[in-house]
Amino acid sequence: MTSAWVGERVRLRAIEPEDWAELFAFEEDTDAARNGWRLPPPRSAAQAQKWARELAEQESDMDELRLVIADAADGRPVGMLNTHEVERMHGTFCYGISIGTPHHRKGYASEAIVLLLRYMFAERRFQKAEAWVYSSNEPSQALHRRLGFVEEGRRRRSRFAAGRYDDGILFGMTVEEFTELYG
Repeated sequence: MTSAWVGERVRLRAIEPEDWAELFAFEEDTDAARNGWRLPPPRSAAQAQKWARELAEQESDMDELRLVIADAADGRPVGMLNTHEVERMHGTFCYGISIGTPHHRKGYASEAIVLLLRYMFAERRFQKAEAWVYSSNEPSQALHRRLGFVEEGRRRRSRFAAGRYDDGILFGMTVEEFTELYG
């Protein structure tokens, strides 16, 4: 038996209440937090536990996903992946991904993204995926280019972090482009 949610390195799954500590630890890396979205103020362990418990208890949505990226071998969380700005009428969606710093450059992000795109294109009939990457996040830009995403646009000076303005770079991939690359 095979699962659409499992690759060689990762397993995409729902968050569990006990994931809080691993995911909470990822918040300690300021640069990684900024690359993902924004630098949040410190929160307590109790708040992190509540957050994980509430997410674990939420009803699932077929298209608006918030998934843990777990190591396929040991099941421990290495990051998270979510879809947002889902436009069913147009068949488009955006996604965001965050990998904990100790797990960078091990292939987790690329495999998780391919698993997500396969689900959204082949099971949910979406026709285009989009991802916004900050201009200061060169590793994410390189990842998206390696995966076959096309740079489609740039929103200049759209984010302020670490005392500077960053551009937002829009990357996109159509279902035809995905199918050509990943079958």
